[in-house]
Amino acid sequence: MADHNHSSFQHPYFVLTGIPGLEQKYYLMAFPLGAIYAIALFGNGIIISTIRSESSLHIPMYYFLCMLAFADMGLALCTLPSMLGIFWFSYKFIAFDACLVQMYFIHTFSAIESGVLVAMAFDRVVAIWSPLRYGTILTSAVVCKVGIAILSRAVCVVFPVPFLIKRLPFYRSNILSHSFCLHQDVMRLACASTRVNSLYGLIAVIFTKGSDSLSILFSYVFILRTVMAIASGEGRLKALNTCVSHTCAVLIFYVPLIGVSIIHRFGKHLSPLTHALMANAYLLVPPVLNPIVYTVKTKEIRKKIIQIFVRTKITAEG
Repeated sequence: MADHNHSSFQHPYFVLTGIPGLEQKYYLMAFPLGAIYAIALFGNGIIISTIRSESSLHIPMYYFLCMLAFADMGLALCTLPSMLGIFWFSYKFIAFDACLVQMYFIHTFSAIESGVLVAMAFDRVVAIWSPLRYGTILTSAVVCKVGIAILSRAVCVVFPVPFLIKRLPFYRSNILSHSFCLHQDVMRLACASTRVNSLYGLIAVIFTKGSDSLSILFSYVFILRTVMAIASGEGRLKALNTCVSHTCAVLIFYVPLIGVSIIHRFGKHLSPLTHALMANAYLLVPPVLNPIVYTVKTKEIRKKIIQIFVRTKITAEG
């Protein structure tokens, strides 16, 4: 009877964790955290608006960059309420259903970003392997279909996850390890077998980020083989230079992801602080650094930012 009562009980909320051991210094992190989110939202917003307004950027490479910026903004907005709630207002509670919604969108936007990075790798393959046919292979219709496929895959793969969590009983601890809700973090608090959740989570990761990382790896092997066949050294450098931004974006996304995965699997002996910092890096680093990388490498985006600052200065002085 006691077990039945427990199994029908769910905590009405979870308690989020900021950065363990630094609770008394959250006020010092409030401004830097706000600045990080401002950079992420402003930078990605500038990329989207610039690509939309500049006709010279209406090519597949920048359409995919626009998709990447959309995914980065989504990731930032998913964690914004709970992160600012903790560090600005010391509010650590999140309703059970709200946690499931946040979890769904975090994993969905992460899967979208992974898929977009694959599409950008394919874009670089076509541009280097067959530059004369670039426009005929990657037409606007093809780019649109690729975008729809990336979005559909992410939405469908992650869709069962909240329902698999919803069926589990939670009647012991309700304290999460992070400042936001992740599937593996919520799952470990369940008071029943999580074998189905673990198996589906593994399948989802293999189908999305596992296959995506292999696709990107094979793409760059093909790119390197193609570049090595170019006769002139200047031509080889020019071809490789077009991949620098994408290579940085891949590293920015996958290095924190691999770090979080390794720590969750093998780092149970590590301090909670290490777990928290790695999880925060996994979700905050890509939205902040990707706009910086592409702004440095794209003249039109740099020009747009300068125009905004000049306009703001003139308005302030006027």
